[in-house]
Amino acid sequence: MSQPASVDSKPTHTPDWVGPVDFLVLGTGVAGMMYALKAAKLGSVLLVSKVDRRESNTAYAQGGIAAVWSADDNLENHVQDTLIAGAGLCRREAVERTVYDAPERVRELIDIGVRFSRNDEKPAEYDLHREGGHSHRRILHADDLTGAEIVRALVAAVEAEPNIRLVEHLIAVDLVTESTLARRRSKSVIEPDRVLGAYLLDPSTGDVHPVGARVVGLCTGGAGKVYLYTSNPDIASGDGMAMAWRAGARVANMEFVQFHPTILYHPHAKGFLISEALRGEGGRLVLANGERFMPRYDARNELAPRDIVARAIDDVLKRTGADCVFLDMTHLERADLMHKVPNIYQRCSELGIDIATQPIPVVPAAHYFCGGVQTDLFGESSIQNLYAVGEVACTGLHGANRLASNSLLEALVFAHHAVESAGARLKDIPAPDELPPWDVGRAVDSDEQVVISQTWDEVRRFMWNYVGIVRTTRRLLRARARIDRVQEEIYDYYWDFKLTGPMIELRNLATVADVVVESALRRRESRGLHYTLDYPDSTDRWLRDTVLRRR
Repeated sequence: MSQPASVDSKPTHTPDWVGPVDFLVLGTGVAGMMYALKAAKLGSVLLVSKVDRRESNTAYAQGGIAAVWSADDNLENHVQDTLIAGAGLCRREAVERTVYDAPERVRELIDIGVRFSRNDEKPAEYDLHREGGHSHRRILHADDLTGAEIVRALVAAVEAEPNIRLVEHLIAVDLVTESTLARRRSKSVIEPDRVLGAYLLDPSTGDVHPVGARVVGLCTGGAGKVYLYTSNPDIASGDGMAMAWRAGARVANMEFVQFHPTILYHPHAKGFLISEALRGEGGRLVLANGERFMPRYDARNELAPRDIVARAIDDVLKRTGADCVFLDMTHLERADLMHKVPNIYQRCSELGIDIATQPIPVVPAAHYFCGGVQTDLFGESSIQNLYAVGEVACTGLHGANRLASNSLLEALVFAHHAVESAGARLKDIPAPDELPPWDVGRAVDSDEQVVISQTWDEVRRFMWNYVGIVRTTRRLLRARARIDRVQEEIYDYYWDFKLTGPMIELRNLATVADVVVESALRRRESRGLHYTLDYPDSTDRWLRDTVLRRR
C-alpha cells in the first residue's frame, strides 16, 4: 500500500476563521445550532456547515417532536413507549432524561421563534399528532414541514448571536487528538485521549486548515447515503461517525439502521418521505388490489413501530414481486389532507398523484442510524472534550429501534446537557496550542474522478443488497469481503491525490459501511432493526450493546 510522506505544507492563504476557539461545532442541523447557541454563552464558537447552513437532515424532518403536552398523557407513558420500541436495548437513564426534559426543551424552541401548528378547534392549544409506537397524541409539528420551520428559527437565532462565527462550505477531514499527534511523532498513544481540534478542507481552494479548540461538538448527522435508497440528503455521509472512529472513539450499535417504511415510490421524487403522521391519521397500507396486509404482521397494524412495518413491507414485496405497496388516505376529505399535510399533498399532486382519490405508492428506504459514537448521559464520547449530539451519537435513548419523533428531541436534550457538561470544566481545559499543518504527502491533483463515483455506487449497492432490512450471515460476509477491497483502493487513492469533498465523503461512507457490517456480524440474534434469517429470535444473552473501537 502507498504510505503518506511526512511532508507538511502550509496553505498560501490563511482565512480569518482559522484560529483557536473555545468551541468548534461541526454541523448545522438542530443539534449543531442549538449546541452553538448554548455554547456561545460560555465562550467563542466556530460553527461549520458542510454546505449551506440550512441544509441538514433536520431540514427534511416532516413529523415533529415528541413531548408530553396534553393532560391525558404522562411522562411514564412516553418512557414506556420508547422502551418498548427500543426492543430491550434502551438505556433507561437516557430515556428518562430525554422524556423528562422534553417539555422544557420544546418551550426553548418556542421562545426562539418556532411556530408549531395550532389546534383548529382550540387555537390556544397546539395540534398534536400520533405516530407509530406512541400510545398517545404527543407530536408537536409545524404542518408537515417541522424540520424546515425549526431550521428557519434557529438560523435566525444563530445569525443574531455575536459570539458565533458561522462558516459554510467547509468539510471536516479528521479530528486532532493528543494520540493522533503522538502517533504522528512516533510516540505512544495517550490514554485517556483528549480532542484538540480538527482539520477542515476549504473546497474552493483545496487547502486544509487546522483549527484548535478546547471542546469539539460533533453534530454531523447520520449516514443514510451509505445505502442506495434513502430519505436522507446527499450530505448524510457519516462524516462524524467515521472521524470519531478513526480517532479511536468507541462506537456502539451500528447494526441498528432504521428503514422508514414509507418513502414515495416515483422516478422523479428522490427520497421524498411520506410522514408517519398519515398512518397516525388512519392511513392504511394496501396491495395494488386494495387488500390490507398489516393485520397479518402485528396487532397494532399500521401503527406498529417502524422496524415491524418496514419488514412487513419488505416481506410483501419479496413474496409478490411488486415494486411497491400503497398508503391509502382516501378516507379523509380533500380539505383535511390539504390542511394536515400540505407539503405532501402538493408534492404528490405535482407528480400526478391525487392522494384524496388515489393511494400513494411507497417503499422502505434507509432513514436513521440508532447507533453511532457512544456517549455518556452528557453526550461526551470516550475521547475527553469530544461531544457527539444528534444522529451521530449513540446515547442509549433509541436502543434497537427509534421511536418516531424522538430524534429531534434527543438532539435538543443532549445539546443542552453537553454544553452544560463542557461549561463546568471549560476553565480547566488548556487553551489549544497551534496545531501542525495538514500533511499533503506526495499527493497530486486527480484526473480520475470517475473512480470515486464508481466506488461510491458500488458501496451503496452492496450495502442495500447485503446489509438491508433482512440480512443473512452469508450476505454479510460477502459485504465484508467487498468492503475490505474497497477500503484498500480508497487508501491508495486517498494518499495519491489531493483531497476533494467527494473523496472525503467516500472514505467516510466506506468506514461506516465497514463498522455496520462488523457490528451486524457480531450480533447473532434478531432484535429491533437488525433482523437476520440465520438467527431469527431474540435472546437475553444479547441484551447488550455492540461496542467497537479502532485499535
